[in-house]
Amino acid sequence: MKILQVLPSLQMGGVERGTLEVAHALKEAGIPNAVASQGGPMVEGLKAMGIPHFELPLMSKNPFTMRANASRLAELVRKEGVTLMHVRSRAPAWSVHWASKKCGVPWIATFHGVYGTKPAIFKIPYNRVMLKGLKTICVSEYVKRHVLETYHPDPTRLVCIPRGADTDFFRPDAVPAEAAQAKKTRQYRFSPDIPVILMPGRLTYWKGQEVLLEALMQMNHKRVGVLFLGSDQGRVEYSDHLREIASQLADDTEVVFRDHTQEIHTVYALSDIVVNASSAQPEAFGRTIPEAQAMGKIVVATAHGGACETIEDGKTGFLVPPGDVDALAAKLDEILDTPPEKLDAIRAAAMESVRANYSVAKMCASTIALYKELA
Repeated sequence: MKILQVLPSLQMGGVERGTLEVAHALKEAGIPNAVASQGGPMVEGLKAMGIPHFELPLMSKNPFTMRANASRLAELVRKEGVTLMHVRSRAPAWSVHWASKKCGVPWIATFHGVYGTKPAIFKIPYNRVMLKGLKTICVSEYVKRHVLETYHPDPTRLVCIPRGADTDFFRPDAVPAEAAQAKKTRQYRFSPDIPVILMPGRLTYWKGQEVLLEALMQMNHKRVGVLFLGSDQGRVEYSDHLREIASQLADDTEVVFRDHTQEIHTVYALSDIVVNASSAQPEAFGRTIPEAQAMGKIVVATAHGGACETIEDGKTGFLVPPGDVDALAAKLDEILDTPPEKLDAIRAAAMESVRANYSVAKMCASTIALYKELA
């Protein structure tokens, strides 16, 4: 058995991280594997693991390039002795589909999100390529339901394998308290004794940063630190809008905007509450939720999409209605008014839930088991 994972690029992101995690697990299991993409900074991670990477123009949606990629992939598969291809995005999925017809090597896909379907006459057929392989992995039950309701595939060809948090990396004792406090006061310049609310995720309207800022205006607790961690990816107008709202908050509300960091576990460690306020559309899974839970943090998220699977309201975290500023403000006040020791049961239950259901180890084991089944 030899696996080739195919994706558009290896930029920083959840799909890319999952690719590297599966690649590493395959190597640890003694299963030869490789990755094909258009490249990016995370190629270095593959090189460090000794896993081959093949650079192809797989980000392109040009039909002629996609067809050419099919020939390139078919040749690569024959040359490298690949026995199964695993694709993680639609444009390269078409290339993989065509390559499979050329070389006879089967393939599977992962539905990492809920793709747009308008206009349906074009989008539905385009998206449906993700269901043309032997199996399709859905990253949450929410995504699986969406696929069934939208595309009406054979249900036996769908497999739900939730994404996961690396519980060896994300754990309460992973960052010394002194290091977290130093990061809090020196790098992010928060007051030493101020509670910190973290909202990780790229700055885009559907992630709900504006909802959190409006909730801060209504909260009784004004003396809080708020860290928005994520790039605007060129959406300067939106990020400027957020900063304008932040400038209107109470003087003792400390708001900081920062780009992505490789030390996300340290940022979780310095935080007290982690918020996922995605409102305009649900998270397909929402990986930051189990990561924060694994770090022993209290998580508040909107009650739709994948968050309803990773959070049991009141037991492993808290859920609020999407876009409900009043509910979010009230819940944050409630948490801040609760003595930390009374929240310990929620922290413990959340950590146990992640270890049992949403770990990288379980995600990789389930994926490799599927590879072996199809082999």
